[in-house]
Amino acid sequence: MAGLAHGRLGDTMKLYRLLTEDDTSEFCHKVTLALNKGWALHGAPTMAFDAARGVMRCAQAVTKETPGDYAPDIKLGKQ
Repeated sequence: MAGLAHGRLGDTMKLYRLLTEDDTSEFCHKVTLALNKGWALHGAPTMAFDAARGVMRCAQAVTKETPGDYAPDIKLGKQ
C-alpha cells in the first residue's frame, strides 16, 4: 500500500502511552503533565490491587497525534 510506513498513513502518527503509578498524588501529576504536553485522555482510568506490594495501582491511557514517522525506538515520554 502506497504511503504506508511502519503501520501509519499520511504525514502524522498517533502515539499511545499507558501511564501507571501507585494510587497517590504522583499519578495525578503524571497525567496532568501529559495533558499539558498535548496528550489526550483515551478511555477511562482503571485501578487494580497489587497484592505483592499491598497497594492500589492506577492506569490511564493517553494518545497524541504528532508529525513524523513511527519507529519502534521512539521515546514516547519525550513527545
